[in-house]
Amino acid sequence: MSAACLAALLFDAGITIDPTAPRTLIYLGVFALALSARIVFRAPNNPAQRVIRDVGETFGLFTAVSLMGAVATYPIAAETNGTIDAVLQQIDVALHFDWLAWYRIVADHRTLQLLGAAAYQSIYVSPAVILGYCAWADKRAAARGLIASFWVAAVIALALFRCWPAYGPFATLWHGPAPYMTESGLYESQLVPLLRAHVMREVDLGALRGLVEAPSFHTASAVLYITAAWPFARIRKPILIVNVAMLLATPVEGTHYLADMLSGASVALVALAIVTVVRRRLPGSMTGRPDAG
Repeated sequence: MSAACLAALLFDAGITIDPTAPRTLIYLGVFALALSARIVFRAPNNPAQRVIRDVGETFGLFTAVSLMGAVATYPIAAETNGTIDAVLQQIDVALHFDWLAWYRIVADHRTLQLLGAAAYQSIYVSPAVILGYCAWADKRAAARGLIASFWVAAVIALALFRCWPAYGPFATLWHGPAPYMTESGLYESQLVPLLRAHVMREVDLGALRGLVEAPSFHTASAVLYITAAWPFARIRKPILIVNVAMLLATPVEGTHYLADMLSGASVALVALAIVTVVRRRLPGSMTGRPDAG
């Protein structure tokens, strides 16, 4: 259903994806490999086959959800109007959050830039560790719970993005030459106008950028990752440390208002609540024995 909805969004916006592009072929190859592993070892005869099956299933699904979510931001952005940056900035002022001060500190310290960039990019590392651990420890239900909550959070974030388009504090608050270009840079302010004008007609999966400013999906992801890893003592602490670092880096590297981050955390909590209710109503679908391991 997600793929069908994405196809409809792209068609309606007149946006295409080149099926012969190198990155597209790589993604198709990865999905084919993951599906093959899931099918071939659907009834594993030993632990190694079970791990391969679960890795194929969970890594394939998580990658598909992430990819579809990022691509969906393009046709959705094409249908937006204006921005709510002024409102988000007013909320930050009320919360006594000074984005420019954070940015200046990072811009003046190369060490903070390197650490912040690494922490911000860890959004791809945490799910690999969690899903890999779940496959190794035979915690299939926990892995499926993370994927389900991530999917629900993505759907909510995309729906809110349609109503809350924004360019971010870097584009709206900083004026003049930038002493430091953050990881997210000025992509929202550069790409969204092109999409609205229907000048940009093709999505390059090799240069894909998620365009959701509010709510912050990095913040939502951090909450989901910490929650997913918390029952497992072996990975709880490293996942917590890495994602707290990612949260600290998100205002500057992700060019997010504090208001974005608070809304992102709220999205994650709502997604977790929805998945919890579904799991209770459908106990056979994702349940599993808790593990403190």
